[in-house]
Amino acid sequence: MFMAMAACAISFASCGNKAQQTAPADEVAVEDSVATIDVDSAVDEITDQLSEDIETEDASKLQQTLEAAKAKIAEILKQNPEAAKEYVQKVQDFLKENADKIKAFVGDNAAVQTAFDALTAAPAESIVSGLTSAVDGVGTAAEGAVDAAKDAAEGAVEDAKNAAEGAVDAAKQAAEDKANEVKDAAKQKAGEAVDAAADKAKKALGI
Repeated sequence: MFMAMAACAISFASCGNKAQQTAPADEVAVEDSVATIDVDSAVDEITDQLSEDIETEDASKLQQTLEAAKAKIAEILKQNPEAAKEYVQKVQDFLKENADKIKAFVGDNAAVQTAFDALTAAPAESIVSGLTSAVDGVGTAAEGAVDAAKDAAEGAVEDAKNAAEGAVDAAKQAAEDKANEVKDAAKQKAGEAVDAAADKAKKALGI
């Protein structure tokens, strides 16, 4: 009976240690899945489309695909800058390998040439850094716009408040002026009435 209890205790201890060992591994796996991006799959997808565009010699479609590649870089950049560099490098390699084929049917198409140069004219790290700066600049500009709108709203409220206070003061002054006019007119009429009564009394007395 003692041996059976000892075996159970050892079994429970073993299970507990196993659970403690596997828990961190699961957490690491979750973190890795968030940070890991399948760059090769993304590259295969874009290069397959580029190959099709080159084969069909469709300059307009090629331009759209190049723009899609830039958008994909920005998307990957948000999650993993290093993966974005790897993606750019592999797309650059493909484009440079097929540069002659592309130029053969693109010709003087400035839009396609601009899109092509945007992905190949600079090192991958520089392209990613440029996109990072652009994204940060947009964020800063957005914050500035929000602050400016907030300041403008607060200024408008303050102006409206001052205008309302001015209107109240003007109305108050106008009311006081009108009251003074009525008061002065009443005093004048009262004086005239007193003078008239005095004259009448004098006449009655024969003065």
